[in-house]
Amino acid sequence: MRAGTLLIAAALAAFFGVAGHAEADTFPSRPVTIVVPYPAGGVTDALVRLLGDRMKDTLGQPIVVENQSGGAGTIGVGRVTRAAPDGYTLVLGNVETTVLTAKTMTIPYDVVADLEPVALLPSYPFLLVTTNDVPAKNLKELAAWIKANPQKVLQGVVGAGTMQQLCGLSLQKMLATKWQFVPYRGGTPAMQDLLAGQINFMCTATGSFLPLVRNGQIRAYAITAKQRMESAPEIPTVDEAGLPSLYASVWNALWAPKDTPKDIIATLNAAVTQAMADPAIRSRIVEMGLDMPGPDQRTPDALRALQKADIEKWWPIIKDAGLKAE
Repeated sequence: MRAGTLLIAAALAAFFGVAGHAEADTFPSRPVTIVVPYPAGGVTDALVRLLGDRMKDTLGQPIVVENQSGGAGTIGVGRVTRAAPDGYTLVLGNVETTVLTAKTMTIPYDVVADLEPVALLPSYPFLLVTTNDVPAKNLKELAAWIKANPQKVLQGVVGAGTMQQLCGLSLQKMLATKWQFVPYRGGTPAMQDLLAGQINFMCTATGSFLPLVRNGQIRAYAITAKQRMESAPEIPTVDEAGLPSLYASVWNALWAPKDTPKDIIATLNAAVTQAMADPAIRSRIVEMGLDMPGPDQRTPDALRALQKADIEKWWPIIKDAGLKAE
């Protein structure tokens, strides 16, 4: 009798021990932090906060957004590469911080080896825009005018070694000509100079530029993407407008430290996917001028493939141009 009691007690102890261990291992059991490597208040920051507010419902834990700017985004990304690989610290890493900076800056981490892809987020393609006094009514006419008058072209770019500049370099390669880049520290001063006629051409994110197009203050020729934007369906793609494959966009994504377990990555990916499927969230994202990733782009493997494809595409262009970030 006593022996039987001991056996039952041992079995119960083992059961509750295993159950307690399983409960402790359930992810997530505490808040998840997403590091945004830019100041608060921008479109990217707003996107992460919007998605995080919905992800908490799926995960059952709060999403804490921390802004850690500096170093063109590399300080925040670097912090997460050194974090514990337990799924509780993620980073918003876009094409500039997880592809371009590896070639334009000296950074203390490997953008491929030290980061695990979690999920691709909405991106923003660029608009090709000019002042109204540029004598071109469509993209083919713009290309012809640029080739005939490269000395007149002043392209504003925000920063050096950024996707805006790479968009211009891709167009230079396509048209076999060169023109002057005018660097700015932000989109607002670039927009002001465009309106004032100090520069006459930009490859820029829609943001505050799309209202200027609709108000007739500047002219837009095409979207640098394969599909038209939901927020601006009236503007053709570069393929439709006559310069096929002039694709350039800033895609956003969530990343975890290397060696984060696959099951935790899957849980986080599912939470992101469900958030983007929410009709209210989707509507807000379209209003922000962002493009949703397609169903085939939402897996961690698809994100890794996109990163590697952009490395193969952009690193040679960066090397040939000798670009260095400021």
